Amino acid sequence: MKAGRVAIITGASSGIGRALAERAVRAGWSVFAVGRRAERLAELAQRLDGATGTLATLALDLRTPRAAQRIVRETLERFERIDVLVNNAGGVAVGPIAQQSDGALHEQMETHVIVPLALTREALPSLRASKGQIFYLGSGVARIPVGTLGAYPPAKAAVRNMARVVRNELRPDGIGVTYVDPGAVATEFMTRAGFAGPPASIAASPYEVARRIFNAFGTRQDVVNAVPWQTFFVGLGEALPALTDFVLRRAPGIVGGDALPAAAPAAPVVLPEAASAPEPELSPFEAALAPHAARMKKLNLSVTFVRSLLVPERELELGDVAMRWAGMPNKNERALTNDVLDALASAGYLAHVEPEHYRVVRVPED
Repeated sequence: MKAGRVAIITGASSGIGRALAERAVRAGWSVFAVGRRAERLAELAQRLDGATGTLATLALDLRTPRAAQRIVRETLERFERIDVLVNNAGGVAVGPIAQQSDGALHEQMETHVIVPLALTREALPSLRASKGQIFYLGSGVARIPVGTLGAYPPAKAAVRNMARVVRNELRPDGIGVTYVDPGAVATEFMTRAGFAGPPASIAASPYEVARRIFNAFGTRQDVVNAVPWQTFFVGLGEALPALTDFVLRRAPGIVGGDALPAAAPAAPVVLPEAASAPEPELSPFEAALAPHAARMKKLNLSVTFVRSLLVPERELELGDVAMRWAGMPNKNERALTNDVLDALASAGYLAHVEPEHYRVVRVPED
């Protein structure tokens, strides 16, 4: 189908990507929206039904082999051209960087650096034809590295650097390259990773950030600072690294780095050796988890954390839950998460919404 102006937006199932896709479609653009969560993309499509523009969606993990080739191919099959590529998708592996696995470190760099560059490469012929534009989403932590975010700050520093390199290389082709510092944004990105996120008093709306990015579709500026006053303080902090590190060590909540409660393992109960205590009667909640208790202990998945998930009507997604307690989960941690959620569903605490998605329907009474 021939279309007018066409944009590819990754990370479109939530946050800034979702808000940007909505704004662009309502403004008459054709958008190829890519995200990991199919149900979120379906909700977005339903929300935009009847809008001026056109939305096509693809549920895909960007780290899937040949994902970049597939995204560009399907965009061209549907719309025949590409005018804008927005590399927005991201993720964070929580924890000290020096203690993270090779897989977790590689995943951060792949998501933020390797895949966006692969998408850039695959889209180049179409972008040259349209004299198009590429967006790379950065972060304030590219300039002020914050601890406990794993390889996320180094990956975003690489994004900031590569945006400049790509801009200089593609300028002769008439392709614009824009680096975006979105500021501290009120999305689920940090909370999904197990952090409290930025204070409400400073958090920017993803819709406001999306508005500034969309405006740059026309102005083609090299850099978009979505929250200028935050960018000013980031620059100041970058110029005073010792003072900035001192402040962040004592007040991580400034950047949303406070951990969410209830993630620590429960303290063990020690019985006197001389006493032969009877086995305590398990509550229904504990009984549901009992078949997996040994694996939970071995992999440090606490009962307290699992209990904290059971908030009435909350929707849970397997991958998000695994990331909250395991950082960047390996296959064993993901398998345990799946088994625990299924056990809670069998016990009546969760209801299956669709594969790997649940809704909390009952909370423990004990």
